[in-house]
Amino acid sequence: MEAHPRPLPREVMGVGFCLYIELMKEVKLYLQAAIWLLCSAVLMVSCSDDDSFSDYEENTYKGVPLVIFDTDIGSSTDDLFAMEMLYRYVDEGRCKLLGVIVDREGEECAALADVMNTYFGHADVPIGLVRKGIANPPVWINYKALPTYTTDDGQQMFRRTVSDLSSLPDAWKLYRRLLAAQPDHSVSICSVGFVTALADLLKSKGDEFSPLSGVELVRQKVKCLYIMAGVFGKSVEPDFNFAQGIDFARSFFSLWPADVDIMFSPMEVGQEIEYLPEQVISDISWTDIHPIKQVYLTCNCNTGQKMWDPMVIIQAVEGDGAFSLSPRGTVTLTEKSETLFTSSSSGNCRYQLPGTAEWNTTMLELIRRYNKMK
Repeated sequence: MEAHPRPLPREVMGVGFCLYIELMKEVKLYLQAAIWLLCSAVLMVSCSDDDSFSDYEENTYKGVPLVIFDTDIGSSTDDLFAMEMLYRYVDEGRCKLLGVIVDREGEECAALADVMNTYFGHADVPIGLVRKGIANPPVWINYKALPTYTTDDGQQMFRRTVSDLSSLPDAWKLYRRLLAAQPDHSVSICSVGFVTALADLLKSKGDEFSPLSGVELVRQKVKCLYIMAGVFGKSVEPDFNFAQGIDFARSFFSLWPADVDIMFSPMEVGQEIEYLPEQVISDISWTDIHPIKQVYLTCNCNTGQKMWDPMVIIQAVEGDGAFSLSPRGTVTLTEKSETLFTSSSSGNCRYQLPGTAEWNTTMLELIRRYNKMK
């Protein structure tokens, strides 16, 4: 037979139960305090170990891409298609165009940008001009006279917005004004020409727009530089744009902040994407009063023009998913203007890889779709 303990009297049991309750309250308080201290310690360690990451996540810009377009307009026509795509993307609400930087010397080049802005309904987009850049660089397709074209009755063919081109700000100054006004780590710079304006920006000092130097302003405001430049294929050869202004290119490479991403679109990516002149003219079938069509009607554009520049715009707006990309690394510029890539997980550079024939067709059709729009 199993023995059972004798029950305590009610009075004793009542006192014991009260003591038990009080004891449990104390234990609960100690446990809560211990948990709080443990969580605090974990948070302190996390913040001290990766404080920059938490700050970056909190301050990361999450809106539509804010784009500054930097172009050597006036020589090749792929700049025109890149601009046209930007305007279409803006109209679709997929990005905001902050400004156009003309990095090829000459007010006549700025006049081309003014024609494009005005024709496509974005006359309010400011234009900045490089006035001391690369003297007399090569011109492949000379369409600089486009702003002067007239209709059969002698009227100016294309409206203009800027009446006094001499009033346009220097390109580096416009860069500073635009960058200073944007959220941190928010601006996508799309560069499809020379790095004259970028070099001048990086060398600039604090001014009325920001007390920061050009380097620090870029570090604080730029999310990524998308640049049509570099040769990363099997052959090692000079990059055309860098070679035209090697001193500007050296300044750019030496001053660009190592913690701000650069996405290169090398020559070999757009090389297999050719938009034939007869296709361009046919795709703009509803009118002849169109700046791109007029260039193709009046200039010899059958020069092997490839769609290099739009690749930069497509990635900046559509995202990385449309491209195959290299791993991260660093890019150095040689004395011969060659671009050498070194793989590194901590590097700030990547580059687009050439696509398949099917991918090339898809990219061309995307460009054509936007060019067919009225």
